[in-house]
Amino acid sequence: MPARKPPTSPQAATRCAPFLFKQNRAPPSVEDTLKLLKHSADSKDLKLGKIIHAHLIITTESSRNENVVLTNSLVNLYAKCNQISIARQLFDNMRQRNVVSYSSLMTWYLHNGFLLETLKLFKNMVSGDNLEPNEYIFSIVLSSCSRSGRGAEGRQCHGYVFKSGLVFCKYVRNALVELYTKCLDVEMAKRLLDLLPGYDVFEYNSVLNGLIENECFRGGVEVLGKMVSGSVRWDSVTYVNAFGLSASLKDLKLGLQVHSQMLKSDVEPDVFINSAMISMYGKCGKFSNAKKVFEGLETRNVVLWTAMVAACFQNEYFEEALNLFCGMEYEDIRPNEFTFAVMLNSAAGLSALRHGDLLHAHIEKSGFKEHLIVRNALINMYAKGGNIEAANKVFSDMRYQDIITWNAMLCGYSHHGLGREALTLFQNMLAAEERPNHVTFVGVLSACGHLGLVQEGFYYLNHLMKQIGIVPGLEHYTCIVGLLSKAGLLDEAEKFMRSTPVKWDVVAWHTLLNASRVHQNYGFGRRIAEYILHMDPNDVGTYILLSNMYAKEKRWDGVSKIRKLMKVRKVKKEPGSSWTEIRNTTHVFISGDSNHPESSQIYEKVRELSAKIKPLGYVPDVAAVLHDVEDEQKEDYLNHHSEKLAIAYALMETPPTAPILVIKNLRMCDDCHSAVKLISKLTKRDIIVRDTNRFHRFQDGCCSCTDYW
Repeated sequence: MPARKPPTSPQAATRCAPFLFKQNRAPPSVEDTLKLLKHSADSKDLKLGKIIHAHLIITTESSRNENVVLTNSLVNLYAKCNQISIARQLFDNMRQRNVVSYSSLMTWYLHNGFLLETLKLFKNMVSGDNLEPNEYIFSIVLSSCSRSGRGAEGRQCHGYVFKSGLVFCKYVRNALVELYTKCLDVEMAKRLLDLLPGYDVFEYNSVLNGLIENECFRGGVEVLGKMVSGSVRWDSVTYVNAFGLSASLKDLKLGLQVHSQMLKSDVEPDVFINSAMISMYGKCGKFSNAKKVFEGLETRNVVLWTAMVAACFQNEYFEEALNLFCGMEYEDIRPNEFTFAVMLNSAAGLSALRHGDLLHAHIEKSGFKEHLIVRNALINMYAKGGNIEAANKVFSDMRYQDIITWNAMLCGYSHHGLGREALTLFQNMLAAEERPNHVTFVGVLSACGHLGLVQEGFYYLNHLMKQIGIVPGLEHYTCIVGLLSKAGLLDEAEKFMRSTPVKWDVVAWHTLLNASRVHQNYGFGRRIAEYILHMDPNDVGTYILLSNMYAKEKRWDGVSKIRKLMKVRKVKKEPGSSWTEIRNTTHVFISGDSNHPESSQIYEKVRELSAKIKPLGYVPDVAAVLHDVEDEQKEDYLNHHSEKLAIAYALMETPPTAPILVIKNLRMCDDCHSAVKLISKLTKRDIIVRDTNRFHRFQDGCCSCTDYW
């Protein structure tokens, strides 16, 4: 049935108000006119309202007979019909105003974002017309202060409210809580809960939400405790906030308690509660619970699917996150920008460039390519997937970049060893007046490390960061250790670590240990290794590096000693594995393994490549083989390394000009690094290997790491 249309002619309008147009009849009472004006305002019937207004103008003898109540109703009518200029003109022409006159206009200004105008009217009301505000006026003014971030004015209004005695009114209390939570004075908001009795669930939810937004999580737990002890009945918003609080704290016990209380209550979980619950379990590391909640839902919309994908990503189930995309398509759920962002970050976690390309194509078709969150995720995916040129293209095509955009591109350059490009981008960032944060300087200091720019690195650490107001953290100091180590200043790096008042982790000491290996300062390296093993006796990487150092010196007794120590301490070396994606299939290779169906051809290809690169200068690094056997047998061991197998297979199965991307689970060894440099020259291929430290891009016999990794 079609909807009824409002009157389109004066004749139609008379059917609504016939007494306005009949002659020889007494004029309508003020009460009737007010009722009709209220009906016009509530139904937003502007045409009828204007007819009534015209009738009032004609029938009013002179402006001396101005009726404040009627004029207030007209102001209300035009405000509700979004004719604010007419409403304001009527208001300004009033010789006498009351609180209601101000209320209609101030309400419109509040709801439409003209917050400063609301405060101006309030000032005129109190100072100009000497009117006493009521609880509704106070709630409007306090809301304007909170939404505009005017904490000082809000506190002044709070003082006025206190003097007026209206501080106990419900609307005023709610507005006061909103003011202090939004203006970052959550302690005052909590005090209001203690000092003013009779708060309902709305006020508690407002304080709880403000505490979570301002990362005052312990305060949020206190408010939840007050709600429980005060027997405040929780609603759906409370549960969403409580699950969000548990997720922020990663407090699984609290989350389980909230879930238990919800099951015992009569609150029916909606999409917001369920998504908050899935998110909570995901962030608390209880992925199985998140999956159970998700799979138990009869209907699932895009919000719930996105929450589940995010839970997969947070727990590093990247492959399962990507598989959920197929499930969404099967249930005909259209992904949104947040879904695509998490999917792209999952592809980045796997360095699954092919999946990332497919997602990018889907984004283009779906019309989400201009969303900032999607663009940022695309940069991250391409940078971590090994295609830094594609990341740069996405970055360059963006009309607007935020701090996440700049950081993703800058850190991408650094991770690829492109220090000069990273520092140039940083200068462009400063020129664009984008304020750097702590992540930015991790990328900048890392770039200085790649280039060996010691003075510049210390300038950024000691001066620019201090000037911007960023306190250096462990990551920044670790970058400085890497910078000094790259420059060969091992003693200075150790002194820096000993003198800097920070709790160093194994990663920082590993940086120094690895530098001693590169610079062949094995005595220094052994001392650092012993210190690391004292910190963490189960750190397998230190055992391997220490064993390699003994092998380089041909001290087989030392190699044997390390092996025995690993056996006694039950420390096992993870087998080296590499994988590469060819025609939508991921091929995994394990060092020395022969499970691949084409393993015989692959080993033959490795031997062929090894023979061809020897005339180019390749000398097998047999000293790195931790077995006291003949050199010929050691060379066979080297040919069985997983990255060589992956590269050989990629050369066999891909077109002659196609780039090759290989991911490795461990640090790339010296021998493979030397061999792959020459293989890139021999085959005229771009070969990209991502190990645990960084990306190595091999082109024409050179590597982007400049032989330091």
